Amino acid sequence: MSGQKVVALLFSILFFVFAVASAGHAQNTANSSSTAPQSLPPAPQSSSARAETLPRYLSEDYTKPARPFPNVIAPYKPRHVAQPDLVNTPRIGQLLQGGKLLLSMDDAIALALENNLDLVLARYNLNIADTDVLRARAGSSILGVNTGVVQNTPGGGVGGLSGTVGSGTGGTSVAAGGAGSGTNGLVSSTLGIGSPITPFDPSLTGSLQMDRNYVLSSSALSGRAVTNNNTGTANFGYQQGFHTGTNMAVSFNNTHTTTNGPLSALSPTLSSGFQFRVTQQLLQGFGFLPNTRFIRIAKNNREISDVAFRLQVITTVDQIENLYWNLVYAFENVRVQQEALSFAEKTLSDNERAVQVGTLPPIQVVSAQSTVASNRQAMTVAQTNLQLQELLVKNAISRNLEDPTLVGAEVIPTSTIQLPSQEPVVPTQDLINEALAHRAELAESRIDLTSRDINIKSVRNAMLPSLDVYAYYGGSGLGGTLNPNAAFCPSSSGICINRNRIPSQFLSAPVGYGDTLSQLVSSNGPDKGLGVTLTIPILNRTAQANQVRAELEFRQAQVRLQQLENQIRIETRNAQFDVQQNRASVDAAQAAVKLARQTVNAEQKKLEAGVSNPTAVMQVQASLTNTESTLVSAMAAYAKSLVELDRATGLLLEHAGIVMSDAEKGQVTKMPKTPSVAPRTDLPSATAPEVEQQPAPAPK
Repeated sequence: MSGQKVVALLFSILFFVFAVASAGHAQNTANSSSTAPQSLPPAPQSSSARAETLPRYLSEDYTKPARPFPNVIAPYKPRHVAQPDLVNTPRIGQLLQGGKLLLSMDDAIALALENNLDLVLARYNLNIADTDVLRARAGSSILGVNTGVVQNTPGGGVGGLSGTVGSGTGGTSVAAGGAGSGTNGLVSSTLGIGSPITPFDPSLTGSLQMDRNYVLSSSALSGRAVTNNNTGTANFGYQQGFHTGTNMAVSFNNTHTTTNGPLSALSPTLSSGFQFRVTQQLLQGFGFLPNTRFIRIAKNNREISDVAFRLQVITTVDQIENLYWNLVYAFENVRVQQEALSFAEKTLSDNERAVQVGTLPPIQVVSAQSTVASNRQAMTVAQTNLQLQELLVKNAISRNLEDPTLVGAEVIPTSTIQLPSQEPVVPTQDLINEALAHRAELAESRIDLTSRDINIKSVRNAMLPSLDVYAYYGGSGLGGTLNPNAAFCPSSSGICINRNRIPSQFLSAPVGYGDTLSQLVSSNGPDKGLGVTLTIPILNRTAQANQVRAELEFRQAQVRLQQLENQIRIETRNAQFDVQQNRASVDAAQAAVKLARQTVNAEQKKLEAGVSNPTAVMQVQASLTNTESTLVSAMAAYAKSLVELDRATGLLLEHAGIVMSDAEKGQVTKMPKTPSVAPRTDLPSATAPEVEQQPAPAPK
């Protein structure tokens, strides 16, 4: 068979392989669509799952490698990752006025999007997921990404029913695609296992060697007691895998040998050879799906990372809003306790004057003193709680607390809850439908199910025997010069080399390296062939176990999705119930405050008329203080229940007007607009109640 025919045969085999692989890819795609779970609803449209065509907001796209052109050493140089920026953004300084931090709800959310360290940590997961995509495109296994929620900001707990917070995939949480801690350590998943994948990145190998070998001989045929052989080798290889399960390998070997042995006709001897080999997997590892499974899973994990970052933003904003309402409660409670203390001190002063003129018995002064002491204690508790809430808020909206101006600043909340005249009535089922369409946890689970469906098909393929067909074509060339030390006949030695048996091209002139290389393509010494390799694992127990476990993990993920849906339904109903109950508590507290104020006024009039006593007035005043404190608490609880309802329905970011691109960049270009919030009207010149500063207790 001529060299041209062999080349034509190789191209025919390659065409057949790619045609079959393409058909297999189409079949795998059809099977994937036919076997995918039909009962699963589509992924939420409001998630930040990113297709590759969408613009990126991070500093660099790590899914793309460093290009070798025009800088050929770029792929071998480390890429610089900038140090984390731990300086607070200028927005904080703009809100500091006269040693006070005038903070609205929208300002608090904007500062958190820019500075909160939970979000700073979560942003790294997006780039980490990009590196997994880059690894997968090279044909390597993926390392996994973190998709758990970071909740290291003290205060402002996340709502929901027994939500799990952990380190995410590969850690300790139940996040999509992750490994959890088992009885005896970490439990690995079958996600990603399957047939071996030849790296898609081409690899070039080369070896150069110089060897001098002195051979001692005890044979009369060698002609010398010591033979000196000098050998130089220069070998090169190229290998690359393809998505179809095809592997291409090219080898090019060269040897230069000199010897003083009399029985070697040529010295130096030049020998060259090359071989082009194509191998195609026909059973295990055949087609696009098993060979691109890491790429598909890595892209799905990248989408999960986007959704997980959205969940992180929701969690952080939820924390910030809860912290803000805690601050509002503490701020208002200081005002309430301050008014109660002022009234008690005024009553004490009035009683002392009345005792001096003899209109009241001294016991009234003792009673008033006891009330003042009790109110001072309540005032101290309210003040220290306010200072703690200020510290928690400042920590949540800043990257560091090293700035003494920020640490020493009082935080003045400039927003208050806006009560609607009538609570809107929304059918519970409508809220549940919103939650099922927008909750990020469901999007993560659905994407994870897609990855596990891909994984099942890959594991099934790995159960097949290994059947590889290969074809190769190569050539060899030989050159050199007649050995001047050779014993050509006739010779005095009994052993000699017959010149008539030496190839004629070496008798007329030396054959150089160029002529040697030309022989590689002139079919002087072709090496060609076809072959099949079959490997059948007896019993195949490992593959059976992997296949069954992959199916079980897929079914388990389906149950987990249903469990999440049930949990979200309960959370949504519970959040709606909380809003209704807390609004009723606000209405009741408002009525109680109105009654208590009227009672205080009536009792004071009775005291002025001489039909009451200071003790009775102080008692009704204490009742007023309690009802006002209850109202402040009820208002804060109502505001936090609205936040929880938005979180439970997955609409927290939409209702707050938060742009995900701003959250990813950590730079707010469009200010949030929180619903049910109004500016405070009772803070003239942005002054706060005079609070005697006490050392703030450390946050727990």
